[in-house]
Amino acid sequence: MEDAEWAFFEPFLMAVRGQGGRPASNHRLVLDGIFWIARTGAAWRDLPEEFGKWSSVYRQFRRWTLLGLWELVLDALNDSGAVPDSVQMIDSTVIRAHHLAAGGKRGTQRQGFGRSKGGFTSKIHLITNAHGLPVRAEVTGGEVSDFKGFDALVDDDLPTARVFLADRGYDSDHIRSTIALRGGTPVIPAKANRKEPIPHDTVTYALRNRIERCFAKLKCSRRLATRYDKTSASYLGFIHIAAARLWTNQFVNRA
Repeated sequence: MEDAEWAFFEPFLMAVRGQGGRPASNHRLVLDGIFWIARTGAAWRDLPEEFGKWSSVYRQFRRWTLLGLWELVLDALNDSGAVPDSVQMIDSTVIRAHHLAAGGKRGTQRQGFGRSKGGFTSKIHLITNAHGLPVRAEVTGGEVSDFKGFDALVDDDLPTARVFLADRGYDSDHIRSTIALRGGTPVIPAKANRKEPIPHDTVTYALRNRIERCFAKLKCSRRLATRYDKTSASYLGFIHIAAARLWTNQFVNRA
């Protein structure tokens, strides 16, 4: 990573460092190793020796993940005011899981796996801002409906948007009323079976392609494009890492 990007991440790593933790110089090397895994999708055991012992880097990744570090970073980026949050959009994408990813503790369903004819799948539910930068993400089984994904993402902590975009898969009275109660205007095409179709602003709706492009950028991190992680926490951690780096690539590294 570049010096500017390290300067951004370093305060967060120091904030969650426990007693007797690694010195900051090693933190940068470990973080580079985690970024390498996220980008290449390689197994932890294949981590090049230049990043240190793979087991040490993995343990630090898990420690930071369980401490909520990656979510903290993403929330800080969204709270920075660099991009107005007056427009938000939601969508989801189904991810194939590697057959070795299954079999984690607590069972596959609790770890965000769903069964299909082709094997295990997971679904990434995502909210982005008007620039197509991630605001919040969640992982569920691949068969989970977008309605449940909406409820998992939209809560009192989510910044209020004046306009909320979604495709017709989110067309329900519940979702529309939730957006309205939060002070927003839903821009959602009506389903064909809705008895009284609700018109939507087609010009504003055209912005929704930005969340689709965001998914395409996230999947450049091969650790996301195919799920290799047994636990939903680890997989969501990699999603948050890739999401945060979309922000830093646009605002930090170009500064």
